[in-house]
Amino acid sequence: MDSTLLPIIAGAALAGFAQGVSGFAFALVSLSIWAWGIEPTLAVVLTVFGSLVGQLVTLPFVWRGFDLKRALPFIVGGLVGIPIGAALLNAVDPQLFKLALGIFLVVYCPMMLLLDVDRSMQWGGRLADAAAGWAGGFLGGLAGISGPVPTLWTTLRGWSKDEQRGVLQGFNIAMHSATLTVYALSGTLRADMAVPLVATGIALIPFAILGVLIFKRLTTIAFRRLVLMVLSVSGVVLIWGAVM
Repeated sequence: MDSTLLPIIAGAALAGFAQGVSGFAFALVSLSIWAWGIEPTLAVVLTVFGSLVGQLVTLPFVWRGFDLKRALPFIVGGLVGIPIGAALLNAVDPQLFKLALGIFLVVYCPMMLLLDVDRSMQWGGRLADAAAGWAGGFLGGLAGISGPVPTLWTTLRGWSKDEQRGVLQGFNIAMHSATLTVYALSGTLRADMAVPLVATGIALIPFAILGVLIFKRLTTIAFRRLVLMVLSVSGVVLIWGAVM
């Protein structure tokens, strides 16, 4: 076995489980492992591909929560952000963006855990939703991490776990599909990545299904707490990856 396949498989399995439970987090978990031994461009491509496979595999379990009217501002904003982030993939240091996002998550999410879990934020309307989608698309194109910002925003909106998961599932599928298309057109997605891509897909599928089955057993309050805790840990991972 190629020496890089073992960490790819391990990272995909762990990330697939995390994504299955939380609805995002594939990039944050996989990159924390792959960053140590996988070439950066390959790691980003595998992250986007793995995230898409995980979202598609778990879609039958959560699709009833999807609401196109709610999802559309996120998707439109994200589609605008993706090509901007992808264009800067080789021109801007993504570590700077990871560091900034990590600091924000580490400061903000623990504060939200200390507040009333029933608190919700209603201001901004669809424009704010589109802005959260744009940030997700931009970071997805730049570093394969489209999930954290829209996930945090929908959590603050106070949606039920099924509403949040359904909308974000649709958003993430659209973002990852668009990002892979941009990568393919720009030459970032290459034929020599075929074996790592297949290994990633095969490794993550059973763990993503296991994760989403656990998600189905959570209450809305428990899910919100879980998301905020995962985002807090994700912030630490992003800071660690950016400074090391």
